[in-house]
Amino acid sequence: MRGVRDWTIPGVTIGFGLIVVFGLLLLPDWLMNLVVIAFARALAVVGLMVLWRTGLVSFGHALYFGLGAYTVALLGKDDGITEIMITLPAATLVAATVGVVIGFIVRRYREIFFAMLSLAFSMVLYGILVKTEALGSTDGFNVPPPTFFGFAPGDADTTLRSIFVFLCVISWVVAILVHRYLQSTLGHLTTAIRDNEIRVEYLGFSVARAIHGKYVMSAALAGLGGGVLALTLNQVDPDSMVNWTVSGELVFVTILSGPGSVAAPFIGSMIYELIRTYAFEWLPYSWQLIVGVMLLGIIFFLPGGVWSLLARIPEIPARIRRLMARREAA
Repeated sequence: MRGVRDWTIPGVTIGFGLIVVFGLLLLPDWLMNLVVIAFARALAVVGLMVLWRTGLVSFGHALYFGLGAYTVALLGKDDGITEIMITLPAATLVAATVGVVIGFIVRRYREIFFAMLSLAFSMVLYGILVKTEALGSTDGFNVPPPTFFGFAPGDADTTLRSIFVFLCVISWVVAILVHRYLQSTLGHLTTAIRDNEIRVEYLGFSVARAIHGKYVMSAALAGLGGGVLALTLNQVDPDSMVNWTVSGELVFVTILSGPGSVAAPFIGSMIYELIRTYAFEWLPYSWQLIVGVMLLGIIFFLPGGVWSLLARIPEIPARIRRLMARREAA
């Protein structure tokens, strides 16, 4: 019996290719900026999705999101380093290094204790940034425009388009690598750990090490996303990068997207940004109400997230054929 072919890699490749082509040709600058912000958050959500498959939810990944953003900002502000091929890897490395250290602590906890402990570490960084005048305190500071392989775009529109293309390439690479990881032996441990940790230990795998590795991966991706967002906004500050509301938004997008595919975080994040943008335009003082109602609807009617709805599309022709067959038989 033949197995079902996995179309994830071709689908992701075609999807990001179309986004780049149509984005450069058709998208206005405001919408392209929205896509960049959405995809920057989606990189962090990919890491949270891996943790969620393991049965863990982190309410403190703004810690790594902010570390990545401030790393990029400080390299440009203090050292004059604006090359994107240096600043973004540095943001990823700093976040991953801190994730390695904190991972030794959080990997021993589960459920609400894991979530709240991660939130506590995030709020420690938030408090440090707010009280440190050298880091801009509550106002933050500006981020110099990035350079791309030594090329410095001459205006804001060219910079935005360069970031857009670069981010799409990064997102494609991340999606492919994470998908490959989830298909590997270590990747399959995600659901196994969620279902029964004792059996995993009996099979000879260390649950603590597996969770530690997944936590570091999620931290690195959050740092990468934060670095991209800092370059896009040209500004970093504690409230928009490290506050607990940032962690809440990342968890919200994770639930909205669903754990079904590596493509889901990018789709879910784009949907969230569009809804939030238009909700703020229509109800500037009550836009959270629309977002809250949307979350309740997902929990009640789409517990598997938006991806569970998209996954049913290929089944529609078969369902129609079965319905027609029943009518003919009747």
